[in-house]
Amino acid sequence: MKQNFVVLLLLAIPSIYAQNTLKGSVIDKNTTEPLIFANIYIPQLEKGATSDFDGNFTLSNLPNGTFPIVVSIIGYETFSQNITFPSTDHLHLALIPSAIEMEEIIISTPFHKLQSENVMKVERQTVANLKSKGAVTLSEGLTTIAGVESITTGVSIGKPVIRGLSSNRVLVYTQGVRLENQQFGDEHGLGLSDAGIESVEVIKGPASLLYGSDALGGVLYLNPERFAQVNSDKADASYNYFSSTKGFNTDAGYKISGEKFKFLFRGSLAEHADYNTADYRVTNSRFREQDFKTGLGYQKSGFKTELRYNINNSKLGIPGELGEQTTSKTPLLPFQEVTNHVLSSKSTVFLKNSSLDISLGLLYNERKEFEAHHHDHGDNDDEDHDGLEAALNMKLKTFNYDVKYNLPTLGRFETIVGVQGMTQSNNNYGEEQLIPDATTNDFGVLATSHIHFENSDIQIGARFDHRTIDVISGLNRDFSSFNGALGFKTKFFKKITSRINFASGYRAPNLAELTSDGTHEGTNRYEIGNANLKNEQNFQVDLALEYKSEHFEVFANGFYNKVNNYIFISPNGEFFDNTPVYNYLQADAYLYGGEIGLHLHPHPLDWLHLESSFETVTGKQQNENYLPLIPANSMSNTLRVEFETKSVQKLYGFVRMRTHFKQNNVSSFETPTNGYNLLGAGLGGTIHLFNNNLDIRLSGSNLTDGTYINHLSRLKSDGIFNIGRNFNIGLTYTL
Repeated sequence: MKQNFVVLLLLAIPSIYAQNTLKGSVIDKNTTEPLIFANIYIPQLEKGATSDFDGNFTLSNLPNGTFPIVVSIIGYETFSQNITFPSTDHLHLALIPSAIEMEEIIISTPFHKLQSENVMKVERQTVANLKSKGAVTLSEGLTTIAGVESITTGVSIGKPVIRGLSSNRVLVYTQGVRLENQQFGDEHGLGLSDAGIESVEVIKGPASLLYGSDALGGVLYLNPERFAQVNSDKADASYNYFSSTKGFNTDAGYKISGEKFKFLFRGSLAEHADYNTADYRVTNSRFREQDFKTGLGYQKSGFKTELRYNINNSKLGIPGELGEQTTSKTPLLPFQEVTNHVLSSKSTVFLKNSSLDISLGLLYNERKEFEAHHHDHGDNDDEDHDGLEAALNMKLKTFNYDVKYNLPTLGRFETIVGVQGMTQSNNNYGEEQLIPDATTNDFGVLATSHIHFENSDIQIGARFDHRTIDVISGLNRDFSSFNGALGFKTKFFKKITSRINFASGYRAPNLAELTSDGTHEGTNRYEIGNANLKNEQNFQVDLALEYKSEHFEVFANGFYNKVNNYIFISPNGEFFDNTPVYNYLQADAYLYGGEIGLHLHPHPLDWLHLESSFETVTGKQQNENYLPLIPANSMSNTLRVEFETKSVQKLYGFVRMRTHFKQNNVSSFETPTNGYNLLGAGLGGTIHLFNNNLDIRLSGSNLTDGTYINHLSRLKSDGIFNIGRNFNIGLTYTL
């Protein structure tokens, strides 16, 4: 293996010195007038430029090979085509005027296509858009994406749910590497800040072909902010205030790029008191989060690399019974302290007509839990917690790698082959033990191809994975699985796009499911694992239809997901020290549902947008008993306006009604949940202040201050309401 790698590097040396320059121009196809400030971007090279006042642009230091180039500007269809270097031709690009919103590059899928070119349907949202809706945390903002919900413990802790599947069934990627942070627990959040994250992509359905085990239900892919463009720098700072928690989020960052080197950093701080409902504050839902991100990049003609580091520290109160009503931001006992370190590197070597991508990650997660009964404090007032001993202290260390070779394009075929793997150790240092010390090793090999036709595309792939789990107590388990995917996309009458995807996925049981034997304080239950659990193996069919014109868009997505050996936890009717006992069991299950929606933006009222969507999911065991933690059906209706004025750029305003219906399809140990409506509104825009841009955001959620309980709230069993009326003021100043 090492010899082969050396050979590849030697082959790469001649291409490293190949330097090409691309010059071109961008015009309006109808008027032939030059287009100013059009964005030209080559995603695979992460190289970009902006057209000047004559519509011209230049990109330099480009390697040999074939790469997609993307051109976008507001008011025009996003343009994409492949270009091959070396090429001395002047690139003349003519864009078609359109009221349809600009498309973005999808990073989470292997060939970096525009969504319209993608065989797999992927939902994408910018973090700026999520913030404009007043979300307190990243996990709360994700729930505004169709098909995504969150299992919550108050405001601070949220776990993503994609089409009814959550925990280890949803894989999270950050900085290009898989996030490992003890995500098996219901009360364990993401451990990530939205500061320094540019956009979020959601793959709904099995993505084991691309990512291996734990991607059975889908992937949440977080794209870090880009480096500055060549020979430029940028600084910004932001502040957000939230009325319900009397809290704030603030961050500041700076980035600079030369011809070859790039650098950025960003720091953020968030502090929130107990959130307010219409009737009371939820005791100990307060939290504090500190986050720091930095990155260093280097790029020359035939090689690019970047190194990123993120440390996130959070102190999270664990709410339970209602108690004192204060606006203190210091967590009471019990509380968690979670620290995540993510060090990642991503490199690409460009060969003559191919390329080699290498991504490496080192992750260190430390989870501490401080419990009230573990310390003798007489009362539970605010106090300095320094010096307290954690009852639970787990440290998870992970190294993962992802190596992909992009073969030379052969006619209509683009092909990628690769290997991925992970080695991981979990160790306990506290008096209590939630899961035992253990070592996990993964290895997978994959191949996938994208086949282009004039009006259609096909994507096909296969993969093999092997996982071993060695527990210090002596339990040793091996899990293996073959998986594949086949997708087809085609266009009818230029405006209708259809996609159908068949995919299988798998998930190996996690340590908690295999080995638990004790009280899980965060969920107030005594859990008993099952050492004989098998792989979860699923097969999903996904059909997506989309009609898009200049004035009207409509989509319909449907899926059916068959899961063999579905793992779930269920009470056995016994009690241990007044705590109910739960067992991990397996049964075949199936889920089905989908999303439908429309977007109306009538011409000539291009500033007016009417958006409506509905999403549903049903999950059952093979015996027709309902699965737990399945989100209720919901509908969202939004009226949005957008303007460009002399004094305010990107001026927008919106009113939104989110309806959650009753959830009566519950498992044997769940209770039904009533329906409710949440009214929200917001406005914002960009003004010039001291020759720089100031973005201003104002929003309000649950404006009627209604009392409600979300079906996926872990506080539902205590009858504790979700967050009440909340106003958000946000400011971002850019230098």
